[in-house]
Formats: sequence, C-alpha cells, structure tokens
Amino acid sequence: MYELITKKKKGVELSTEEIKYIVEGFTKGDIPDYQMSAFCMAVIFNGMTDRETSDLTLAMAESGDVVDLSCFGDKSCDKHSSGGVGDKTTLIVAPIVASLGGVVAKMSGRGLGHTGGTVDKLESIPGYRTELTPDEFMSVSEKCGLCVCGQSGNLAPADKKLYALRDVTATVDSIPLIVSSIMSKKIAAGSKNIMLDVKCGSGAFMKTPEDAKRLAEGMEEIGKRCGRNTKALITNMDVPLGFAVGNSLEVIEAIEVLKGKLCGDIREVSVCLAAGLVANLKGIDTESAKALCEKAIDDGSALSKFRQWIALQGGDVSVIDNTELFPAAKYAYEIKADTDGYISHMNAEKIGLCSCELGAGRKTKTDIIDLSAGLVLSKKTGDFVKCGEEIARLYTNKEDSLAKAEEVFMSALEFSERKPEAAELIIDKVE
Repeated sequence: MYELITKKKKGVELSTEEIKYIVEGFTKGDIPDYQMSAFCMAVIFNGMTDRETSDLTLAMAESGDVVDLSCFGDKSCDKHSSGGVGDKTTLIVAPIVASLGGVVAKMSGRGLGHTGGTVDKLESIPGYRTELTPDEFMSVSEKCGLCVCGQSGNLAPADKKLYALRDVTATVDSIPLIVSSIMSKKIAAGSKNIMLDVKCGSGAFMKTPEDAKRLAEGMEEIGKRCGRNTKALITNMDVPLGFAVGNSLEVIEAIEVLKGKLCGDIREVSVCLAAGLVANLKGIDTESAKALCEKAIDDGSALSKFRQWIALQGGDVSVIDNTELFPAAKYAYEIKADTDGYISHMNAEKIGLCSCELGAGRKTKTDIIDLSAGLVLSKKTGDFVKCGEEIARLYTNKEDSLAKAEEVFMSALEFSERKPEAAELIIDKVE
C-alpha cells in the first residue's frame, strides 16, 4: 500500500489489479485508515483517469451484495438525485415509468442534514414497509414493476466505510471519489437504465453549474463504461422543489401531482427525469417520451400504479384518496412578510435547515424524525408579497422550535423592488 500511495502521489496511473487490491484490503481491514486517508488525499491532488475511476467504482460495487435484476431484461430502471430540499421526485417518477413498462426496483436512503430521504418520506404512509427480504423485494417488483425499500446493509460496504473516512479527513470534494461513491451503489443495485438528477445551487452539494456538469459527466461516463444506459439532468436547487418540505407533507404534494392537481416545477422536473428513462425503454426520442409521461399523469395510470405499489408494501391506500388522513402536526404557524417587495432569492439550504429545526430532519444518523413536521411555502422566488401576507406555514410537534425555525427561514429570504429574472429549471443535460 505504501508503494501505491507513492505512485498516486506522483500522478502515476494505477492498474485495475492495484485498485482492486486497495478496495479489497481496506474493506477487509488489512489496509489501515491512515494509509487509506493518505491515498484519498493523493487522489484529491492528482485525480484519477476515467479508467481508474471505472475500476474503483466496480471494485466498490463488488465489495458486497450485488442485486441481480437480469430477469427483467433491459426494463430495469433506477433514478438517483444528488440531494436537495423538497425533492420528492422519486415518488412521482417511479410510478410514471412503471406505468409505461419499466421496472423500478430501487433501494433508497434516509435523509441526513438539510436534504430529505425517500425512505423517510415513504414511512410517513401508515403501514408502508421499507425493510423487505430479497424475495419480497423481487416479488413486489415482478407484480407491479415498482418497489422501493431501504438499502441493504451489505450493498457496496467499501463505499460506506470509505465515505465515513473521507467525511473526517477533508477528502469529500473529489470528483472521482464522489462519482465512484454514487455509482458503486447504483451498479450494485443492478438496474440497466440509470437517470441521474444532479442538483445545482444553494440547496445542493454542487453550488455552480460547472461543478455540477463535471459530476454529471463523470457519472454518465462511468455508467456507460459499466454497461449501463446512463443519462443526467442538471437541475436548479437554488429554491426548494415544489412547495412542501418535510416527509408526509412531501408525500401529500407528490400525490397531488399524480392526481393532476398540481403542476409547476415539481411536475416539470419529474416528467423530464421519467422521460429520460422511458426514451431508453421504448427506443424513442425524449420529446415523444415526455408526451407519454404527461399522458400517464393525465389519464390516471401513474396514480393507479402508485396505489398498487403502496398497497403491495403494506401501506394504507386510504391516505391517497384523502390526504387529510395523514397524521397531522400539533402546531401550525404562519410566517408573514415584514415588507413589501419581490422575493429575489431563497437560500434552499437554510429552508431545509428550518425544516430540520421543526423536527423533519436529522442532525445525526441516530436522530428520530417527526414525519408530520416541515413547512409549506406560500410564495417562492419571483413572487410579489405585501407586508403581513403569509409566506410560509410551519408544522411541528415541538412548540419551542417555532421561534428558531422562523429566524432561520427569514434569514433565507432576500427581497427587492424589481421582479427577478426567472431562473432555468433544467440547467443542462448529459446523454
């Protein structure tokens, strides 16, 4: 390992066998943390070639369980978001794609910090089971073409161990290491078609379009090298997606989209992501696929698929018909504008942190979240507000959290006398 650290420190390209040796040795515990930390820092300074990154991704993917979805042929689909505020797109994209012939057999994670997790959102549906045996996972996928559960404890264990190390050694911000971390889990999860949603802006890990595109291109290249049909969209996360931020509140909003009652940014991004997968499935252009996805919402087939999926995983489907049956938070509090003017900017990360203050997110992995907590925006960037008009409504079971949450929320807003120019929702695409 000393020799391999030295090679990477000098910018020398490592062989496939050498990278496999590093991953296997670190996963087994034969290579100590301090040597792996040195290796990661060498990668930070000298990078990796596409071939090295591909080898690292595959070695990490093969370090534990690998899901075999070959029985579904080329129909298996997965979608990954790099994390955002109010991002409930999986709940909309998955049933659209499944209703059009895809098989979305997906493992998702929990939220940490200001970004939410799909598994937490789904657990706000009474009775929904996120922990399934492998046989149950495959059975649900076969019956309705859609299953979303929590990540296997042994899926890409090398990544889990390496990420924990990078997090405390200032080696997170490396494109090859980020790419291999994300894509190793996607490759291990088994899907043939992968759609990536790379967020960009104040509420995202990637703050600039340039950095977001570098990440998207890196993941798309590795996906193709690993034999997967991979596409990416770079989407705006300078403002929360949709109006709801918080677990059950976001599920309710997703249901409203599937019922055709809500349009705007959340529907547009979801349809564009679904279209990328449907285009692969049917061998058609993206615009034709987009029209099919819109129709799946408008004719109710996506909602019907959502209902079937939730029922098969034990969820109470009565909440789909009547969303008022979701458990409600004890306290609701209006935030009102203290000035006239246009909202010129919303810091999405701070709005996510406001939701955390209310109990909707975790500050540590062991925190228990309040599934009914969160906030619903009444106004967004570009909207005009009058002094005293409601901007947002906060929901919580912790009354003492309201003052701090309001302070965090108001610090996220900027006002101006002039209406700001509308920002692009879909910033770029990589195919």
